[in-house]
Amino acid sequence: MKITSAEFIKSAFRMEDWVDDGKPEIAFLGRSNVGKSSLLNSLLLRKGLARTSNTPGRTQSINFFLINDGFYFVDLPGYGFAKVSKSMRADWGKMAEDYLSEREELSLSIQLVDSRYPPKPPDLMLHEWLKHHGREFVIVATKIDKLNSREMNANLKAIRSAMPGSEVIPYSSVKGNGREELWSKITSAIKKV
Repeated sequence: MKITSAEFIKSAFRMEDWVDDGKPEIAFLGRSNVGKSSLLNSLLLRKGLARTSNTPGRTQSINFFLINDGFYFVDLPGYGFAKVSKSMRADWGKMAEDYLSEREELSLSIQLVDSRYPPKPPDLMLHEWLKHHGREFVIVATKIDKLNSREMNANLKAIRSAMPGSEVIPYSSVKGNGREELWSKITSAIKKV
């Protein structure tokens, strides 16, 4: 897909602050520090549109980015370890669940897992939740550039085994591997709306 425009629209901390123009939305979900912001920037070929950080839990709101004036990328707070209070983590979880369960505009969920490690229990819980609720989703195995070919193949096999029946796209935000394949999924999801 040719990106003609990509702009940050807003950060939302409450449901009433979500955008409400009915355009399709693509949600990015994953553990803290799995590479959601890097993936967004890589897909859009923009540096710094989504803020990246080495500090887990940097994204504390639901962030909406308008792409080509036709659809949104939605960056949800990371789950799992984050250097914030338990009550704030609980609020994030509630906000994310409300979004995933209630949002009619949600066309595709992109669940990111770190290709260097087996999926963790929160990854598996989210995967089961998406399947159970009939949400269209794809799994993206990030950071494949940090693995050699043998490690990557073994780790992708482990991810597919832990998350059976789900499509897994290996991705490198650094090198762009998987970009076209993921755009194909996104484009197809938007066209269904």
